[in-house]
Amino acid sequence: MIVRNDDHNTFEHVARTLARFIPGVTPARGHEIAQVIHSSGRAIVYCGQQEPAEHYWEQLKGAGLTMAPLEQD
Repeated sequence: MIVRNDDHNTFEHVARTLARFIPGVTPARGHEIAQVIHSSGRAIVYCGQQEPAEHYWEQLKGAGLTMAPLEQD
């Protein structure tokens, strides 16, 4: 699952949102991922089974993050 860079989310919002919804992501790790998103234009934030990925994707999108479409297996 990929989060894309955008011009409307702050680093803090991205970090907090990732930490809130993605298991194992701490606020500090969220900030690291936000930096990758900013510098690279996108970052993989979750790899795993389809059902949880769909759930996390909906949560992140609902919180305002810019999400790449989910790939289907």
